[in-house]
Amino acid sequence: MVCALAATCCYGTASVLQAIGARSVKTDTGPGVDPVLPLRALRHGPYVAGLGLDCVGFVLQIIALRSIPLYAVGASLAAGLAVTAVVAAWLLKTRLTPAEWSAVAAVCAGLAMIALASGAEGNRAGPAVLRWCLLGAALLVLVVGGLAGRLPPGPRALLLGVGAGAGFGVVAVAVRLIDSLALPRLLGNPALYALALGGAAGFLLLTSAFQRGSVIVATAGMILAESAGPAVVGIVWLGDRPRTGLEWLAVTGFAAAVTGALALTRFGATGAESGGRP
Repeated sequence: MVCALAATCCYGTASVLQAIGARSVKTDTGPGVDPVLPLRALRHGPYVAGLGLDCVGFVLQIIALRSIPLYAVGASLAAGLAVTAVVAAWLLKTRLTPAEWSAVAAVCAGLAMIALASGAEGNRAGPAVLRWCLLGAALLVLVVGGLAGRLPPGPRALLLGVGAGAGFGVVAVAVRLIDSLALPRLLGNPALYALALGGAAGFLLLTSAFQRGSVIVATAGMILAESAGPAVVGIVWLGDRPRTGLEWLAVTGFAAAVTGALALTRFGATGAESGGRP
């Protein structure tokens, strides 16, 4: 759980830095997702710093995914929106309202409940077809994300964020489904390719969302998809369960964490973060 929370801090801070870097990129590709946008953004220091934090966060997330249930990791990552909101308020010179601070507190309280209720990760391998479904889902994320990039500015950032979250959700599940690092077996596991494609699709869509809309709204959409999907997969197919007798606490904590995170979308809707360049 400590690794999951540390990963959350890395991801939440990286989101703001990457948004600053992505918005510094001049592009004339019009609507749609620019496939080389991440490469152009690499010329800007804040984006590179955010990428470095993402790498550290990913290592910490893998450790967490191999130790605690998917729903616990997902709820921890939901706190990333609270981190993003606080860091955005600092770097973008904006202020959180009392209601927004209450949402941050709800996220923290929810995480505390989940930490108390979490049991060990499930020991099921899941059906073989689940690995192929993951690979199909990663391909679908890339296609749907490309279509979402052509939407009007209002829903575009949110839907690109949802697409990115779905891609990162594929990564989270794939980590659990890679059961051997022996090279022949690893290369024959569809989960490995789902992990690579889902991560690349999520990274591309999230960068596009940051460039074209509110960082908070995009992050909220990402968290919604990234936390809910893997949680369902973990409970239904992989045997993730809370401690006996504390199921109610896990459900309450998950609901509080995700609800508090989504409540912070109002912060992005105010437009406070979209002012001058920091």
